[in-house]
Amino acid sequence: MSVPVPGGAPRRRLRPLGLALSAGLVCSACNPTFNWRELRPEGTTLLALMPCKPESAARPVPLDGGAPAELHMHSCDTGGLTFALAWAELGDAARVPAALNGWRRASLGAVRVDPARADDPATRWPAAVPGATQALGLAAQGTDHQGQPVQVRAVHFARGTQVYQAAVYGPALRDDVTTAFFDGLKLP
Repeated sequence: MSVPVPGGAPRRRLRPLGLALSAGLVCSACNPTFNWRELRPEGTTLLALMPCKPESAARPVPLDGGAPAELHMHSCDTGGLTFALAWAELGDAARVPAALNGWRRASLGAVRVDPARADDPATRWPAAVPGATQALGLAAQGTDHQGQPVQVRAVHFARGTQVYQAAVYGPALRDDVTTAFFDGLKLP
């Protein structure tokens, strides 16, 4: 069917196409940058919230200078930020304090901050994870592997013989986003 257009040739009705385009625009508005979802890493009791669909990987890492532990990692990028959650089973509670401290130092080294600053009060922030037996907050500003400024906020925590790290990296961290990420961590 055609519709007469004043001063021009007849135009076909595009109602179905117009409705499809409108629906597409509405649906794209429903897809926020931070699309929070639950993550329950297999092998743990941890419940976390991730703002995007994470990719997973695992590799052996010597967290405490001792025998390597299998490190399980989940991470995703959204809104110019990287969100990471990792955990390892140490098998011995005596290894936990050294693993947490070693992990903090490695986190600082990853953003080219002197790992000796891990004990500096300026790199600490109050961190609590419900159900964790230990939790150490880390906040620092450094540079990424390309020499660009990067901020990191992380919490290293433990329960039993499992150790965890949750971290956010980016050029500027938004308090509302980091709060949602860290408040979403729970060990029931």
